[in-house]
Amino acid sequence: MTSILSNLQKRDLNHVWHPCSQMKDYEDLPPIVIKSGKGIYLYDENEKKYLDAVSSWWVNLFGHANERISQALANQAFQLEQVIFANFTHEPAILLAEKLVQLTPDGLSKVFFADNGSSAIEIALKMSFQYHMQKNKPNKKRFLALTDAYHGETLGALSVGGVKLYNEIYRPLLLDTIRVQGPDCFRCPFGKTPESCSTPCISFMEEKLSQHHEEISAIIIEPLIQAAAGMKMYPPSYLKKLKELCLHYDVHLIADEVAVGFGRTGTMFACEQAGISPDFMCLSKGITGGYLPLSAVLTTEEVFNAFYDDYETKKAFLHSHSYTGNPLACRVALEVLNIFEEDHYLEKNRLKSTYMNKLASQVFNDHPYVGEYRQTGMVGAIELVKNKATKEPFPSEERIGYKIYQLALEKGLLLRPLGNVLYFMPPYVITDEEIKTMILTTNEVIEHYFENIYFHKAVIDH
Repeated sequence: MTSILSNLQKRDLNHVWHPCSQMKDYEDLPPIVIKSGKGIYLYDENEKKYLDAVSSWWVNLFGHANERISQALANQAFQLEQVIFANFTHEPAILLAEKLVQLTPDGLSKVFFADNGSSAIEIALKMSFQYHMQKNKPNKKRFLALTDAYHGETLGALSVGGVKLYNEIYRPLLLDTIRVQGPDCFRCPFGKTPESCSTPCISFMEEKLSQHHEEISAIIIEPLIQAAAGMKMYPPSYLKKLKELCLHYDVHLIADEVAVGFGRTGTMFACEQAGISPDFMCLSKGITGGYLPLSAVLTTEEVFNAFYDDYETKKAFLHSHSYTGNPLACRVALEVLNIFEEDHYLEKNRLKSTYMNKLASQVFNDHPYVGEYRQTGMVGAIELVKNKATKEPFPSEERIGYKIYQLALEKGLLLRPLGNVLYFMPPYVITDEEIKTMILTTNEVIEHYFENIYFHKAVIDH
């Protein structure tokens, strides 16, 4: 152990199995016990504070212990905490559905609630499949997804995911997904840059669709940013062309905006930047500002009408969650949307993202081990490479990002790397001065790692 464990850390390790972790790592880096949060900061049991640069897994929009959201939650808790959502309803869910329909692209008029992002993906996949079955298109049984896609951890979501780290071991259990080479602007096979790109990589998609469209129910995609793949970013023109192909080949388009929705990319929803409306839009994470689990799938009247019939036809969508449309979560989500509107956060974020992009580009772009700093809206990413000229990545087993993450924690900065990619996805209440601290501290730990640890290890190995 690198430190003496506190009582709570010992009790945690006795019983708790943490997500997305190799639990043996906790022998060297025990779980940090967080006692409270305020604004962009988390405070541990020893009162050390951490700047939450990743919004606690991308969910926190307006800061920890936000007074408006906390008050809305408290008020609702004293009125109605939960009610079965089959044959019953309540005002928070009705108001939230109306608001989501108003804010999302035209044509999305029906809202199905669930608990989390993976559940939303499962719902969209099942709805698309069942729609085609009920439209007498029995061959449409497969889904098409991109390389390096990530859509969640349940079996259907894993099936359309393309990151082997998460789904390779489960391959015998998964759906037979058609995979297409996705856009890769950092290592573009066509030698293009995002500024000069006409998205020739859409040709990979068109080729697969022309071959398999009669058996494809839907294409699923993360609009503008493939997040878990390492914040891989691509231009809106790809989405626009993709939507045209879907219409041409009679294939549904599922937009997985779980990570990129609610202002992360600079617009309320990423699809807006391409001027498209998908057949399904999956929302979660920031929808409640990091307070409670909630997700929503929005779809069209056309899809809805394929399920609308007499009971005896058995066309109903018989998918349910015990906490579907939970009043507490819906009320909190409404307050989040009120804050967006009343405090003009999309406009504020444009100014903050411009500042963040300018400063980060100045700090990181000339670093010998930074292949690229890229940013879309309030999401920035630093891709660390072994060779800047060739863009050769560091071997994954060296865990470069994880080691820098450990150094950042010592400095009171919470980063959570995606392999060799460090990223910023802070709460929107972050100030320019805090953005500066976040960027300069990240640079400091990167410099420290390569100057004092990486080269030292290389000498020992040699």
